[in-house]
Amino acid sequence: MLKPTDIRVIGARLHFLPIRMRLPLKFGTETVTEVTCARVCVRVRDLGGGIAEGWGETPLSVQWVWPSPLPYADRHERLKQFCTVLAKAWTEFDCSGHPIEIGYDFQEQVLPGLLKKANGQVAQNSEPLPWLGALVCDSAFDLAVHDAFGQLLRRDVYETYGREFMSRDLACFLTPTSETNISFAGRYASDFLGPRKERLPAWHLVGGLDLLDASELTGQEPNDGHPILLADWIRRDGLKCLKVKLRGNDAAWDYERVVRVGRIAIARDVDWLTADFNCTVRDPAYVNELLDQLQDEYPRIYGMILYVEQPFPYDLDRHRIDTHSVSARKPLFLDESAHDWRFVKLGRELGWSGVALKTCKTQTGALLSCCWAKAHGMTLMVQDLTNPMLAQIPHVLLAAHVGTIMGVETNAMQFCPEASRPEAAVHPGIYQRRNGQLDLSSVRGPGFGYRLSEIQRELPLVAAEFGN
Repeated sequence: MLKPTDIRVIGARLHFLPIRMRLPLKFGTETVTEVTCARVCVRVRDLGGGIAEGWGETPLSVQWVWPSPLPYADRHERLKQFCTVLAKAWTEFDCSGHPIEIGYDFQEQVLPGLLKKANGQVAQNSEPLPWLGALVCDSAFDLAVHDAFGQLLRRDVYETYGREFMSRDLACFLTPTSETNISFAGRYASDFLGPRKERLPAWHLVGGLDLLDASELTGQEPNDGHPILLADWIRRDGLKCLKVKLRGNDAAWDYERVVRVGRIAIARDVDWLTADFNCTVRDPAYVNELLDQLQDEYPRIYGMILYVEQPFPYDLDRHRIDTHSVSARKPLFLDESAHDWRFVKLGRELGWSGVALKTCKTQTGALLSCCWAKAHGMTLMVQDLTNPMLAQIPHVLLAAHVGTIMGVETNAMQFCPEASRPEAAVHPGIYQRRNGQLDLSSVRGPGFGYRLSEIQRELPLVAAEFGN
């Protein structure tokens, strides 16, 4: 059934914003020194002829979405090209509805064909662009559609995720597991979202190349007024939660890293740790042995580990690893694997106990995965993709509404703080961590509450524009 508030995308404009990292960030087997953000403006029209614009932004984190021996420049260019393809496709998508309905239909009906076509046009000796890469490119457009809907209604977009504005309930998108009596009929995303939290505990990322003590200083570190050593970050930002990046293929190094970070954390009254292996582990025994050794030798550090994140390859279909032994020790969270609720369902069958949501895999997908996971008793977290500038706002809003195991990961202020200076002038509380927390009180108004007219940012030239 049509609703008068149903919208259709009639125009899209794409910008690319390059960012240089102040410090390198180790991602699995690769190192990130720069990133390009795709910023998108979409124009929508409702059934009554009302028109509004909305904005979305996502870092095209090449090393995260597409780990590969291919040159960075080749993968980076392919992602940018696919964003241009999407700008055209969204304006040609003849579908009206609520943003969740439109976003879901685009991912189901259009995105797979676009990806297949794009991959069919590359050289035979190249690699196909992964589905995760396609989702990240699509997420900027999906976010912009959600923002535009809120702008058109002059309402916070999180007020629109229920029966009043949606024609389809969750049963149209989600299927529960067969062994439960769960039903999604007559239920909407709003039924699984809580009132917004205005303050969130902030997780600091301890990257594989981050310096832990003064003996590691080389004199080549940036002198830009921001901390370098972990202890200085903890002191300045009042941190209580640390996420530790590990290698996943060097057990001795990983163990020593957790112990060293744990000792620093204990000395400075940090409460929580988490370990992130970034898909590099192939055998649960690797994780189990690390955890068991910690429990025996450093029980306090073991107790501080709140959960373990994505040790195993993210393609769950190809790597059906039984993870029950890990989740029996600590909550085990899907991240790269959690493309949509179907992968969450498979992960649950394999023993994963939680889901790390990311807006960079689309707002629509994050909301639907949230609903499926919460209905099936899984714990949630919201993880960062080093989200700077506008990308930070929907990211922290998601965490503020879904109910996470503990706050939100946020690390753009570590690796590219100057990139967000115009946005931070309007929203200081979400681009700087104080007392270990983010303060969302400045985020208000329609859509995602960007308050874009107050942000003094000069955008680069338009990279692509289609539609009206």
